[in-house]
Amino acid sequence: MRGDADRVLDLLTDPEAAGLWSPLDFAVEEIDGDRLMAGGRAVLAGRLAGRWVEFELDVFEADDGRLSLQAKGPVTMDVDYEVQQQELVARVRVHGGRGIAGRLLSSAVDGVLAAGTLQAAVDAIAREAAADDDYALVA
Repeated sequence: MRGDADRVLDLLTDPEAAGLWSPLDFAVEEIDGDRLMAGGRAVLAGRLAGRWVEFELDVFEADDGRLSLQAKGPVTMDVDYEVQQQELVARVRVHGGRGIAGRLLSSAVDGVLAAGTLQAAVDAIAREAAADDDYALVA
């Protein structure tokens, strides 16, 4: 990656850029402060598998080129974005769907991620972050 990893982190922690870093179509409804920060919380809301859902975010880390958080809702997602050796590496682990609706939503999230939305989110971050620089990004 040529350029500053802090530019990528600025995008990842900016609630106005949530459409870029969230591989699912969600908007930030509530947030502690002006941006995501370690120890902070936020609420994302949107549609998943035709249902309106909300996720509460607990942010564990948001510095040194890394955003790590857990999104709890009808399913739980552990999310990590990290700048590593000229790449932005994105990981999402989905678990915890309970009951029929939870299992359906968990399968829907897995399907959406398998369809390439995580890579699309990473590519969108790359386009924004690379206004003056070239970034190599992978999901």
